[in-house]
Amino acid sequence: MCTCVMSWLMFMRFCTESRSVLSKRRHFLLSATKMAFGFMSRVALQAEKMNHHPEWFNVYNKVQVTLTTHDCGGLSKKDIRLAKFIDKVILTM
Repeated sequence: MCTCVMSWLMFMRFCTESRSVLSKRRHFLLSATKMAFGFMSRVALQAEKMNHHPEWFNVYNKVQVTLTTHDCGGLSKKDIRLAKFIDKVILTM
């Protein structure tokens, strides 16, 4: 079982003084560490197929996912597709 702490949050990250990047971030709280690893594994396999990898942070049963495309300086269609995939995966957890 997963508790989604919030929906996707849009925010600007400042990479340098003159450059910022639009990103999407979401936090997930799963029932156990093994569920978090399972979730991350499923997302990782899809990300590899898409050649588009998220930034993420994991501690025990908590996972934070950030999506952005550095090449275009913000969000791309790949970010949106991966976010939709993540939304589908989390519903099965």
